[in-house]
This record gives sequence, structure tokens and C-alpha cells, in this order.
Amino acid sequence: MGSFLSSLLGSSGSPSEDSPSSSESSRLSTFHSAPRWQLHFNSVKESPKLMVIDFSASWCGPCKFMEPVLNEMAAKFTDVDFVKLDVDELPDVAQEFGVQAMPTFVLVKQGKEVDRVVGAQKNELEKKVEKNRC
Repeated sequence: MGSFLSSLLGSSGSPSEDSPSSSESSRLSTFHSAPRWQLHFNSVKESPKLMVIDFSASWCGPCKFMEPVLNEMAAKFTDVDFVKLDVDELPDVAQEFGVQAMPTFVLVKQGKEVDRVVGAQKNELEKKVEKNRC
């Protein structure tokens, strides 16, 4: 199963520190520091482009289940900015967005929340991404 996950996640499956992942087929960025996240968030606030923020935790089983799904969606919806934040690393950001359960996916446009999915609901997340990406 490890090689199966590796094929889904790309070469090593490990995201780079505070920057978009190096895989060209994926538009999934991971942030580990609040200042880097804030810089990124501020830079996309004026953009009409949809951003999906995945609030997760390394110890969360449903979050691990959704990881390959998120990578798949990031490859499919290249016009959407996918971001992964660990609630243990960035608790203030999670609190700012009112995250109370993991995983929580917050869909943002122009700095404002337009939708949200709580839990490992692949189909619901995909529907909401489709609806809000236009």
C-alpha cells in the first residue's frame, strides 16, 4: 500500500516546508508558520480565485484518509489554490477560522469564506469546489 500511496502523492509524498509542493501536477501548498501563511493569505485576498484550506492534524485518521483525495483534487482543479494547515502547528489560524473538528475544509474567495465542509466528506467537498470555483 505504501507504493500505492506514493504514486498518488508523488515522489516522496512529503510536502516542502512553507511552500507549494514540488510536484507540478499538484497545486497543494503546506504552511508551517503563521507569518508565511499570513503572507500567502494576504497575497491572494484580492484574487477571485477559489482557495481551499484543509485544516487537519497529523494524528487525525480521517485527515490521513482525505490526504490523497486532496492531492487528487489539486491535480484535477488546477484553477483552485489548495492549502494544508496543521491545527497543532497553527492553532491561532485554526481559531481565526472557527475550526472545531478535523478535517475542516474552508473555501475562501477574496479573503472571505464562501463555504465549508466538516469531516472526511470527499463527495461533498468536490461538489462545493465545483460550485465555487467559477
